[in-house]
Amino acid sequence: MSHHWDDEVDVVVVGSGGAALTGAYVAASAGLDTVVLESTDKLGGTTAYSGAGLWLPASEPEYRAGVEDSVELARTYYRETVGDRTPASLQEAYLTAAADLVAHLEKDPVLQFEWRPFPDYYSERPGGLSQGRNIFPLDLPQEELGDLLDRIRPPAPDDRLGINTRRPVLTGGQALIGRFLMALRATGKADVRVSSPFESFVLDEGAVVGVEAGGSAGGRRIRARNGVLLAAGGFERDPKMRAEHQSEFGLDGSWSMGGPGSVGRPIRAGIEIGAAVDLMDECWWSPAILLPDGSASFTLGFRAGIIVDGSGRRYANESLPYDRFGREMRAWQRTTGASGQPGPIPSYLIWDDRAGADLPAISTIIPKPPRCVEAGVWKQADTLDELADQIGVGREALQETVAEWNAAAAAGRDDRFRRGENAYDRFFCHGPGPNPCLVPIAQPPFHAASIVLGDLGTKGGLVTDERARVLRPDRSVISGLYAAGNTMASVSGECYPGPGTPIGTGMVFAYLAALDMA
Repeated sequence: MSHHWDDEVDVVVVGSGGAALTGAYVAASAGLDTVVLESTDKLGGTTAYSGAGLWLPASEPEYRAGVEDSVELARTYYRETVGDRTPASLQEAYLTAAADLVAHLEKDPVLQFEWRPFPDYYSERPGGLSQGRNIFPLDLPQEELGDLLDRIRPPAPDDRLGINTRRPVLTGGQALIGRFLMALRATGKADVRVSSPFESFVLDEGAVVGVEAGGSAGGRRIRARNGVLLAAGGFERDPKMRAEHQSEFGLDGSWSMGGPGSVGRPIRAGIEIGAAVDLMDECWWSPAILLPDGSASFTLGFRAGIIVDGSGRRYANESLPYDRFGREMRAWQRTTGASGQPGPIPSYLIWDDRAGADLPAISTIIPKPPRCVEAGVWKQADTLDELADQIGVGREALQETVAEWNAAAAAGRDDRFRRGENAYDRFFCHGPGPNPCLVPIAQPPFHAASIVLGDLGTKGGLVTDERARVLRPDRSVISGLYAAGNTMASVSGECYPGPGTPIGTGMVFAYLAALDMA
């Protein structure tokens, strides 16, 4: 079949986050003419919002820091946490290629990484590391970026508020995206296009041979001689897809931290040509602080306070890793919904005034207490009874919950949920008592902040094999089509093994896709 093409290249990459730019760099550095299509006017996707931790076990930056790790140890841990929810071949491909990816990238002096301590999310399980396996890109002075600086999506607070604060040094996700853009430019083989949304595939006898892209300049048909890599995030920002696949919790994307371009078009296009999907009801979950505008902010590291549901009772260890706590919210919502009792969406973080009214946790977007109180998403009262009335829970229930909590703080032991008994619990906490995670609630005024079920993005998407090739339901390969990142059904299944899993796995499968195309 003959086609008219506006452009002809070797590789088309859809998306511009950490996974997409990994695939683009590996392809371009292998000499393949590569086009990157970003649907928005800024590069970086959700990765630009992130801390850019990368869960890449047994990699050289770990060994340089003296961390004792191995593929065998990581395999034990992965089987303990992820289990058999995803194919063993897919897990093995990830675990064995992680270190190779890092070694490949670090051949370029621009792409350098270092290990920093951050516990695995199930560090108490066999193979888990209390110091973690997380590596990060080195910080990047902004002057090294030149004209590339203004192309990078701002950090989440700036992006949400419509500002772009000039920072002398880029860190986290901004540093990762900046370094990839510098490395891509140096290859001389990459054309990075913003405001160029992917629209559909061009097929030839069932094989993907190119794409149609939109944009202000009009639609373009781009031939991809070696393949198309989809790495454009999930569908967290598409209310229709969330209603279709995640209606149980009434989520529409308002509480997600995903980037604005994550609207699921590549996943829908894959489904339209017969691709299999999996994990469509799954996200990288987290508790999130409700903000005055109705959105919410990813929150972790609660160093004080307790979280209660609509009945005024605790239902989980507040110091759990954020995805684990989000899963507790989901499970408790199902339980209370079935029994007709008040559920955890929303929940309320309750704390006292010993350190003031500021949130005793880490939040991507830092809430301002007076504005939150004015908007009604935070409450403040001189007594617990008044606070209970303001948030709509029973006075007696809240008094009993706080009394039990204060007794646990005095004893240094949370018999109900074992808060403070593992490495991750204690990573953020510096409380005064025998257990640093158990801080009493006794000093008025008392504060309450609304907590909702947030996410860092969806994790369901197109099913792939160990080479990142997209598969049909019968496991046959759709020739010419690859997926990685949140466009791909996650190799970690219904689990979030450690910090940096989303970007780390995305980068590995983008790397494997580029190697296969090359």
